Parts: sequence; structure tokens; C-alpha cells
Amino acid sequence: MTLVRPVRIVAISGSLRRASSNSALIAAAVRCTPPDVDVAVYDDLANIPPFNQDLDTDTPPDPVRRLRAALDACDALVISSPEYAHGVPGVLKNALDWVVASGELIDKPVALINASTRATHAWHALVEILTTMSARVIPEASITIPFDGSDMDEHGIFPPRTSHSLRAALDALANTSAGLAPKE
Repeated sequence: MTLVRPVRIVAISGSLRRASSNSALIAAAVRCTPPDVDVAVYDDLANIPPFNQDLDTDTPPDPVRRLRAALDACDALVISSPEYAHGVPGVLKNALDWVVASGELIDKPVALINASTRATHAWHALVEILTTMSARVIPEASITIPFDGSDMDEHGIFPPRTSHSLRAALDALANTSAGLAPKE
């Protein structure tokens, strides 16, 4: 008998704000995770030091080691990122810089969840960055969910249409990660 393990997804919000819409979407994605999928939130971006090749040794700083271990152990990645000044937030770009040479994202399926229809510059920049890093951005799993903060109830629960969209994106990402065809 063959045991099948769940698809392991790491989810990262590119925002450090406590009331971030991107972090809220990540939390909602965790709540509507499909069966046979485990989503772990990586929330330590603030502690990753500025990228410095001199520190990128066999024993990198502990926050970098933890990031690399999380990315190495997962089957796929979800990123929900704001846009600052038409670009990717520095803290997220910095984290990605730390894994360029170490290769944890090579051939890793990635879903981009966008919380704003206006944040297209960061979206396209992330696609370019991740593609350059040899990650695979999965179009069927990459969605925009316009979010203004009023969509949630007092418990942080989104309406069914939002949960359905997140669930469909996670299904597409998990199916790609497991090598399955997308569900109809």
C-alpha cells in the first residue's frame, strides 16, 4: 500500500503591516485549504537581514537558513504581495535575493495572489523575478481578489465567492505540484 502525503505549500505575505490585506488573504487561504494540502505561513520576513553575498556562506544567518529550509521542504509557494512605488516591497525582494543562488525555488510551482486590481507593476515584477529564479508561476493558480478590508466579517471570514476563488487557486497549485491535471 502506497501512502500519499499531503501537498505542502508555504504561503508568504509580502507585507509587514499588522492590518495587511495581503496577510488577510493568506490567512483566508489557510482556512479554505483543500483536503490533502497543508499550508504553512512563513511570517519571518522582518528578521531576514539585508542580502549580503559575504554572509551567504555554508552557515547563513539563522533567519535565512529557516527561510531556505521552509522553501526546500515545500512542494509549492503562494505569495500575496502589495505594491510599493510600482514595485515589489523591499522586504520580499530581499528574501527572494537570499534564495537566488541556493536554488530552493528552481522548478517550484508558485501562485501569486493579488489583493488589488491596481497593483499590476509588482505582479509583473514578481513574475519576472520568479521566472529568472527558475520558479514556475502557475497562471491557473494566480488570481486577483480585489480587497478593501470591508469584505471580511468580524471574525476575518471572507464571503463564499472569495473563499471559492482562493480554494480554486490552491487546488490548481496543489494539482500542479502533484503532477495532476487541473480539476474541472
